[in-house]
Amino acid sequence: MAGHASKQIDVKTLWGGKTSPFSTSYGKLMMWFFLVSDALTFGGLLIGYGMTRHAVDTAWPIGEETFNSLPFLGHGYPLIYVALMTFILIISSVTMVLAVEAGHRMDKKGVVKWMIATIIGGFFFVGSQAWEWSHFIHGSEFGKIELADGSQAIVKGHYGEVENFTILEAGHHHSKGDVVKAGSHGMTQEDLDHDYRHAIAEGHVEGDKIFLHDGSVGKVAKKKNEHMELIVKSDGSEYKIGDKIEDHEKAATMYSKATTSGIKDNVIFGANLEQNEYGPQQYGQFFFFITGFHGFHVFSGVIINILILLGAMRGVYHKRGHYEMIEKTGLYWHFVDLVWVFVFTFFYLV
Repeated sequence: MAGHASKQIDVKTLWGGKTSPFSTSYGKLMMWFFLVSDALTFGGLLIGYGMTRHAVDTAWPIGEETFNSLPFLGHGYPLIYVALMTFILIISSVTMVLAVEAGHRMDKKGVVKWMIATIIGGFFFVGSQAWEWSHFIHGSEFGKIELADGSQAIVKGHYGEVENFTILEAGHHHSKGDVVKAGSHGMTQEDLDHDYRHAIAEGHVEGDKIFLHDGSVGKVAKKKNEHMELIVKSDGSEYKIGDKIEDHEKAATMYSKATTSGIKDNVIFGANLEQNEYGPQQYGQFFFFITGFHGFHVFSGVIINILILLGAMRGVYHKRGHYEMIEKTGLYWHFVDLVWVFVFTFFYLV
């Protein structure tokens, strides 16, 4: 029976140092070693996240409740924007494949074209992640409230905008009788709502009175909140995790008592490393670290892609007779995309 005899390669040729024993360049081999070590790092972080989530007693945040906003359109679009971010990043991986393919054909113009498309996708993702962070830190319109029985609940509904503050007692910047509203004193509607939310968080709202940062006291005129619903996220003496107060009038009354009690931290807006509107403190810490670590990888990849693009435009790789640098950069970019699929699944879907 005929067979093919394998070619024997002597040890000196295999390990002499001039060629790779794995029929690949040392550059690509070292890139694979780096990616494996980086994969272990991300794997450890995601395993730690999963174990922490399993260990906590309070309700873990739900992705579609936490990330439900679109730029310029407001709330009510669960996971739409993060899905768009993910789609753009995946498309940038496709354009990187096309850049590598063009490099194999020694097509300089094709490499440049597809690298530019990849860089645009990377910038879109980094900018979108910065917006997501800003939204996550800023928090929802209602915040998380502590109810009278000690339980904590998140709030759903349509937020009524603050119309104005009528100054009852003068401070450093406002005189008695001033009406602080959008368009006056350089204030925007966003500024009014922000000042009101900040005052609530600090316990500076009592009834319809607000104690402003300049020492003045104002009366709040605010539109009514609509379609309100409370969802309990931590146990109290009366309400338990998962309970819902769906009656608008009852929910509105309970929310009003919490926000106008004058108690600091009775309402929590957004998330930082110390407190978290959306759920346990560990959730915010893992979110910032893991998504930030991934975002750093994407940003680094964009910078590397720009440098490689400049080299391709100058004809550096064409003169070398190969575009292996594009291929090595592509390996890193595909890894970044793949990691995001896991991060997206852990934080937004599961």
